[in-house]
Amino acid sequence: MSGRRVKNAMIDFMVISTRSTKRGVIEIYPKFIIKKSTDLMIRGGDFYAIWIEERGLWSTDEQDALQLIDRELDRYAEENRQRFNSDIKVLHMWDAESGMIDSWHKYCQKQMRDSFHTLDDKLIFSNTETNKKDYASKKLNYRLEAGDLSAYEKLMSTLYSEEERTKIEWAIGSIVSGESKKLQKFMVLYGAAGTGKSTVLNIIQQLFDGYYSVFDAKALGSSSNSFALEAFKTNPLVAIQHDGDLSRIEDNTRLNSLVSHELMTVNEKFKSTYSNRFKCFLFMGTNKPVKITDAKSGLIRRLIDVSPSGNKLNPKEYKTIVKQVEFELGAIAYHCQEVYLSNPGRYDDYIPITMLGASNDFYNFIIDSYHVFKKENGTTLKAAWEMYKTYCDDAKVGFPFSQRVFKEELKNYFHDFQERFNLDDGTRVRSYYIGFRTEKFEEETVEEKPEVVKPALIQFDSTESIFDDVCSECPAQYASENETPQKKWDSVRTKLSGIDTKKLHYVKVPENHIVIDFDIPDESGNKSFEKNLAEASKWPPTYAELSKSGQGIHLHYIYTGDPTQLSRVYDDHVEVKVFTGKSSLRRMLSKCNNLPIATISSGLPLKGEQKMVNFEAIKSEKGLRTLIKRNLNKEIHPGTKPSIDFIYKILEDAYGSGLKYDVTDMRNAVLAFAANSTHQADYCIKLVNKMQFKSADPSTAVKNDDAKLVFYDIEVFPNLFLVNWKIEGEGKPVVRMINPSPSEIEELMRFRLVGFNCRRYDNHILYARLLGYTNEQLYNLSQKIINGSPNCFFGEAYNVSYTDVYDFASAGNKKSLKKLEIEMGNLTDDDLKKKGFSDEKIRIIKAGTHHQELGLPWDQPVPEELWIKVAEYCDNDVIATEAAFNYLEADWTARQILADLAEMTVNDTTNSLTTRIIFGTNRKPQSEFHYRNLAEPVESLDKESMDFLKKACPKMMEEPHYGWKYNDKDEVPFEAHSILPYFPGYVFDHGKSTYRGEEVGEGGFAQGVPGMYGNVALLDVSSMHPHSVIAEVLFGPRFTKAFLDIVEGRVSIKHEAWDIVNTMLDGKLTPYIQRVIDGKMTSKDLANALKTAINSVYGLTSASFDNPFRDPRNIDNIVAKRGALFMIDLKNEVLKRGFQVAHIKTDSIKIPDATPEIIQFVMDFGERYGYTFEHEATYDRMCLVNDAVYIAKYKSVEECQKMYGYVPGDNKKKGGKWTATGTQFQIPYVFKKLFSREDIAFEDMCETKSVSSSLYLDLNEELPDVSKEEKEFSKAESDYKKGLLSDTTFESTCQKLTPLIEKGHDYHFIGKVGQFCPMKDGYGAGLLMREKDGRYYAATGSKGYRWMESEMVKELGKEDGIDRSYYDKLVDEAVKTISQYGDFEWFVSDDPYVPELGANDADVDCVVPWAMPCGEDKYRTCFDCPHFNNDNFHMDCDLDYDISDIVMKHAMNPPENLKK
Repeated sequence: MSGRRVKNAMIDFMVISTRSTKRGVIEIYPKFIIKKSTDLMIRGGDFYAIWIEERGLWSTDEQDALQLIDRELDRYAEENRQRFNSDIKVLHMWDAESGMIDSWHKYCQKQMRDSFHTLDDKLIFSNTETNKKDYASKKLNYRLEAGDLSAYEKLMSTLYSEEERTKIEWAIGSIVSGESKKLQKFMVLYGAAGTGKSTVLNIIQQLFDGYYSVFDAKALGSSSNSFALEAFKTNPLVAIQHDGDLSRIEDNTRLNSLVSHELMTVNEKFKSTYSNRFKCFLFMGTNKPVKITDAKSGLIRRLIDVSPSGNKLNPKEYKTIVKQVEFELGAIAYHCQEVYLSNPGRYDDYIPITMLGASNDFYNFIIDSYHVFKKENGTTLKAAWEMYKTYCDDAKVGFPFSQRVFKEELKNYFHDFQERFNLDDGTRVRSYYIGFRTEKFEEETVEEKPEVVKPALIQFDSTESIFDDVCSECPAQYASENETPQKKWDSVRTKLSGIDTKKLHYVKVPENHIVIDFDIPDESGNKSFEKNLAEASKWPPTYAELSKSGQGIHLHYIYTGDPTQLSRVYDDHVEVKVFTGKSSLRRMLSKCNNLPIATISSGLPLKGEQKMVNFEAIKSEKGLRTLIKRNLNKEIHPGTKPSIDFIYKILEDAYGSGLKYDVTDMRNAVLAFAANSTHQADYCIKLVNKMQFKSADPSTAVKNDDAKLVFYDIEVFPNLFLVNWKIEGEGKPVVRMINPSPSEIEELMRFRLVGFNCRRYDNHILYARLLGYTNEQLYNLSQKIINGSPNCFFGEAYNVSYTDVYDFASAGNKKSLKKLEIEMGNLTDDDLKKKGFSDEKIRIIKAGTHHQELGLPWDQPVPEELWIKVAEYCDNDVIATEAAFNYLEADWTARQILADLAEMTVNDTTNSLTTRIIFGTNRKPQSEFHYRNLAEPVESLDKESMDFLKKACPKMMEEPHYGWKYNDKDEVPFEAHSILPYFPGYVFDHGKSTYRGEEVGEGGFAQGVPGMYGNVALLDVSSMHPHSVIAEVLFGPRFTKAFLDIVEGRVSIKHEAWDIVNTMLDGKLTPYIQRVIDGKMTSKDLANALKTAINSVYGLTSASFDNPFRDPRNIDNIVAKRGALFMIDLKNEVLKRGFQVAHIKTDSIKIPDATPEIIQFVMDFGERYGYTFEHEATYDRMCLVNDAVYIAKYKSVEECQKMYGYVPGDNKKKGGKWTATGTQFQIPYVFKKLFSREDIAFEDMCETKSVSSSLYLDLNEELPDVSKEEKEFSKAESDYKKGLLSDTTFESTCQKLTPLIEKGHDYHFIGKVGQFCPMKDGYGAGLLMREKDGRYYAATGSKGYRWMESEMVKELGKEDGIDRSYYDKLVDEAVKTISQYGDFEWFVSDDPYVPELGANDADVDCVVPWAMPCGEDKYRTCFDCPHFNNDNFHMDCDLDYDISDIVMKHAMNPPENLKK
């Protein structure tokens, strides 16, 4: 039964209740009151914050709320224990079995309504008194008060002139005073690397710790980043970017509005667009000038640029001063506030002259060429110009200098220039630059000047201790003989004032009394008073004592923060001693100074999580990384050179031991460390360049086939790391891991993980978390990967996954997950059944077709109330990944076979598997490669290659080759004879190829003659690129033989010629024969695997990146080029024989009105070049629009048999059907309506649209028409950019029109990809728009129609609202296109094609001129028939059929084949 309830004075949202159990135990528990609380905030239907009275702050940590409740329960129990006669049990929040935590969640999530106030919208200093209504959850860790500024003064006066320094202090002061949110300014710290930008920005970050965020300046000025504004939606007071870039700003509208604190439109998923004012002050460091033009003059009034003096402190002094600045934060903030308040309008009319029209491309070139210019200390104009051109190409410089401008600009970086100059060897050169001005880039070597103030050394000149007076009432006791406390502190009654402090004793000091213990040794390892004195003297002045040994030093401070949060280690041999709990200070007074004990509030290290990773699979590489990091921190050797030597040694040992590792991401850090060596920089840099940062062999995955197959996906935000995963199989739930720990990631990695594009992204994020990366570090890594930064991948991380769906997908299936979802969604269950999928797999595939875009900005923290929605989105991607895995099962089977053949894993890429199959473990097979100039005859060939080619390409090797010039000549010069086919006159020059008067594409030859044709034979080279490799023996005889086995093996497998297959690839294919026979796989599966390998080879031969298939000599892509040149030869030979060539596309030719004789000629001609043609199809009719678009109808099986005595492959399957190539005729609605005459289905009226930015639907059908206002706004903007409107007038126009325009639009975010239906008016559809830089434009092909997502159309049953006029227009356009080349009605009819009349005249009512009127099909024509009287007087039919028309046509126009 329940007992009394006691209202709690500390917490207004609960009372403490009691109840008695059946056993008589009194239970004490909390009851939560449903009313508006002043102690508790609810936001988003859940806990947001609780007031902590003792801290004077709000806390957003729910654990604090639970502990506070438990503490009140315990206090009540303790105070009332005597009142109860029974046993007491407190039902704590921490006890899951008590049920109290469930009551709490129900209270917060279901019973209470939202009631909250935004926290932390003003600065709170450590000495600021706060109450609930300040709504502060944190305080800065320093006091705002005047104080010592000596270190800060020294630093700032060195790095910046007085004028430039004042700018920085004015800006900081505006923030401290709370006035910055009213200012319309932002600050850019501009200067070369190493001039102090980051130093100042680091100080600003320390000053406003917790109140700043980072932003991407480039995104603000980009026209393609739709989420740039959301980087500020949390309203930070300060926004910082250390290394920004506004040098190529496209549009400064957003930046201007942001800095001006204007009301701005923000796009966010799950809600309509909304408006917000941002309060932050922007700071950006850059070595690139901000791009400003007259047309974008808004920036001029708002930008404050700060340039460095160029002066620097020497490294040792710099390090000391930066450390001291940490102790001066309160005084810095106070000083800057005074600077601002002395003249708040100081920069109202400021104009950044140095930024106007500046460019940095040339400066970057000088930096890039620095070592060359410095080493030579001079250069010729010619040499420098060549370097500059190369740099501009590599750096993609948009507008490089002309040579004339370059010549003048370069003079600024050298001391002298002479038109004629004699070198030391007597050589006379033109245009020579002398004396490279290194001072522009290097630290100035300044001799020590008397005014450099060294820190005053602590004077230990007293034996009377101030500490003894201050702590006189503290408990104290003498030490025992073992130098430990004699008693427990609970028993100690003596005080410090009652003992002799010159004897060894212990004293129990207050918890906020801390001691900095200096215990630095000298070179021999003994404590060094001199070193300790020098280091301790750098700290803020305070009371100091010598340690018991007389060599160490103790500095005493009163710490204003929470001492329990201090880390005990400050630096090597410097410890922070904190005396909490039962700990006490060990002390023996000898000498001290006479300063008071100072207060310290900042600059001390705080505790961080100790991330311990102990995971067997990565232990070795992680150990290597740890050793490198320790050396970079000088934990093993104090000097740079020995540390670099040590790193070199461990990398050499790792490389030599065969350990598989990849630490290339650490190279830049090691290089920068080496360059900082005071005396050995050159040596260290050279050694770094020799280091083996990567093992010879890449790391391979460990097979674990017993582990469960798990599909996974991740999302990364600055404050949220989400990993979602599910075990394979229908109905298995998705598990969500929110901000998982390294140990949780370790457990997940024990599964066989399958992701989508995970090898290039997700794996590396998981691996980084395993190494202990924080959320912020994960976010930074994510951005580096997305932006293509170098050295952001971990070698071992590639093996985190079991396999990668995107990676094993074949070329035609390599598309984004979203596009795969749409493709799978467009297939019906019947379609999938026809493809051979089981019912269970069909359900899994269909479950993964719910396309959804998140729409949250990746560069901003996610509010906790949206975490579940983000997780739901991630669920969809996990389910879609499993669907894609099943949908691409043929590709997956191919990957498994290739991995088995290569004796590698299914996680290895197709390229690496193919490489291993063909080259084995040979890392440099290029030494055996062949390469030649295709324009030159081949006079000799090694015997091994000759033997190989005679067997592989017998027809090609039967006779010498002469080139097209001598094909019809009786006599051929000896020098024109060639063992291999060649192409005289072929020229490759600066990336352009020409042959026989035609330009040849670098990837193959394509050409079309638009028109309408009939009886079109489509002849296709079987595997053209692979046979080019074989005919050129491109990889040398040994490796080309292995490649030939794969190419021919695929054909033999398709025909199940197992005897031949047994002999291939040294018997590697033999085990698969039995699997096919046993029904464990099909011959098609095996053939597809080899096809995948074959296709990857061509890509690797022409790849720009280094790989075993790439020959550095192969500058003209010889594989594709040989085929292209052959097709040009073939075209000319066909034309020479009186036939047309309608179309050539890389490896195929289409010949209208082709006879068996010309088809046989093409096949024979191909064999002479090492190619095998297949008669793939014959089209009864074809309309070719261009070399990529045509529509054709296959000839029937019967007609083909009659024409050729056989039926081409495609005609067997598709005889009488239509086929379309290219978008225009492939559109399902068009194809079905005009050609196949099939019924139109819903899916045929769905259009997939994709953009690189974002798609929106503007649901404005019921909203006012604002086109007039938009035109007015557009004109005003145009006039403003032309300088016809002033800033004031334009801003006034914007303020008037923007609200009106917004009323006419309702934008709903869709994503980058979507599927839509065109809709009639009145069905609630919208205009389909793409967003670009905050503006909206009609998506391509959508203008003039309203659109609705197709999934929504189906769900709402609005199919009758689809606007078919959209598709009917496409149909009309198709008819119009075809009609340009002939009679459309005949083309789509079943009327026969008549060769003699041609397709264009085939509507004439006429029979085939050679057709026999008797209908006899035994003979081709009447002239072949034995009943024909073939004499000049009769020429008639014995059977009395009238053949006079046939005879007449024969006289006028005999058939081509009868002329011969």
